[in-house]
Amino acid sequence: MPIFGRSGAASTKSPSETIKTLIESINKIGRTDVKEKDKERECENTHRMLLHLKAMISSEESSSDLIQQVSQEIHSRNVFPLLLLHLDKIGFESRKLVTEIFYHLVNRKIGTNKPTVDYLINKQTQFIYDLMICYNRGQDVALTCGTMLRYCIKYSDELTRLMLGSENFFRYFQFVEMQPFDLSSDAFSSFKDMLTVHKEIAATFLDSEYDQFFSEYKVLLDSGNYVTKRQSLKLLGELLLDRHNFTVMTKYISSVDNLKQIMNLLRDASRSIQFESFHVFKVTS
Repeated sequence: MPIFGRSGAASTKSPSETIKTLIESINKIGRTDVKEKDKERECENTHRMLLHLKAMISSEESSSDLIQQVSQEIHSRNVFPLLLLHLDKIGFESRKLVTEIFYHLVNRKIGTNKPTVDYLINKQTQFIYDLMICYNRGQDVALTCGTMLRYCIKYSDELTRLMLGSENFFRYFQFVEMQPFDLSSDAFSSFKDMLTVHKEIAATFLDSEYDQFFSEYKVLLDSGNYVTKRQSLKLLGELLLDRHNFTVMTKYISSVDNLKQIMNLLRDASRSIQFESFHVFKVTS
């Protein structure tokens, strides 16, 4: 069955043909020997192929067999890692399509199985690790990657476990202080989701990595950036009050240094900082 794009014209390309064309266009965009006007044409073609892929997996006309074919082609040809590599070159609207396609596939279930999640865990752990550190690649790429990262967290406890077990997790203590604000805010959203969405997994991580985590967290609480300090205090209160983190909370409140830091924050010039500090202080006292 043909799938209709925005123009209203039906496309008869199969999943295999669509992805073959997409890969060819992206590879040309990434080459240094291709002229700029030719790259622009390939960017337009990339956008058309992404539109077609999105239609194939999300249209009311889409059959389960068609969606399965698209999924298998994307996995077998490692399309997501290729797209991640060239996100900065394909344009804003195309990046939006990448996140939409990723959302539909990472959330897709067959019975109790999630094929894309299984693919990422078993064959593309490096893609997850690369996704985590995209905050180093500039705002446009980072915001796209942040959205994809949070889809992984939302729809998979195992992908979340993978993230927390990666050394890349501790780079978020720097990411949440980056400029501009949109970048640091997005990084903090990902940081928070890793620690709060799948509570039992996060609790195990916090318990096992207590010393390193809270040593670095103290720096966030003393940050010169008002937003970072306030967000960190609020998240700390949420973590300590969660029943899954009882062991972590007990360790935290037994530290005199932690108590001193919170008491100093109670004297902050900002009423909001004082307010968030008081909620933490109630736990520690």
